[in-house]
Amino acid sequence: MVDRLANSEANSKRIGVVEGCFGTAGQPLAIPGRVLIGEGVLTKLCRKKPKARQFFLFNDILVYGNIVIQKKKYNKQHIIPLESVTIDTVADEGDLRNGWLIKTPTKSFAVYAATATEKSEWMSHINKCVSDLLEKSGKAPSGEHAAVWVPDSEASVCMRCQKVKFTPVSRRHHCRKCGFVVCGPCSDKKFLLPSQSSKPVRVCEFCFEQLSTGATLPPRSNSYSRPPCGTNMSDDEDEDDSSD
Repeated sequence: MVDRLANSEANSKRIGVVEGCFGTAGQPLAIPGRVLIGEGVLTKLCRKKPKARQFFLFNDILVYGNIVIQKKKYNKQHIIPLESVTIDTVADEGDLRNGWLIKTPTKSFAVYAATATEKSEWMSHINKCVSDLLEKSGKAPSGEHAAVWVPDSEASVCMRCQKVKFTPVSRRHHCRKCGFVVCGPCSDKKFLLPSQSSKPVRVCEFCFEQLSTGATLPPRSNSYSRPPCGTNMSDDEDEDDSSD
């Protein structure tokens, strides 16, 4: 089905519409063999709060952006190669329902659909696209992924020292290795994580010690969950995921 659509006029027009909605600030999306599989609004768990984002699933990439005018204008385009993507379901919790994790070596985050059926369809289509790509390339599934950042609202105190309370003066920071919300003194080290950046990035003291000694870091859960009560993602307004 995908192969039949690849060079169809209808597919070309649909991709052209998506390009037009992102305008000149977006990257060109039309290349030979690329097919637009589907699109829709998902709620992305950002650092400050959950936010609606427009997602487009192609047979080789996942594209999303901020909604300026629904179905007419989007900005802050993000493009994720599907070859590096793995997904895992997220348990329902409170108002956050029908979610799953999108994990890549450079960035990982949770998204939520409006219904369980929509979640199932998104996950099924993503898995199918990833499977087809890996089968064609002969590559193995990605075994490494960036940590999912714990949302700011889930940490009133540093998740490492459990002492420093966050205030407008004592700011929250995120460890790029474990995703914990930590204070400045607990995250004053940097370490090179090539999959995330060409420059050393902020890590907490615990992860710095483990990385420096080559010790094996304890794995975090494959599904997003809230940290324990009393310890209280981002993109920092979603435009700069490298921010603290």
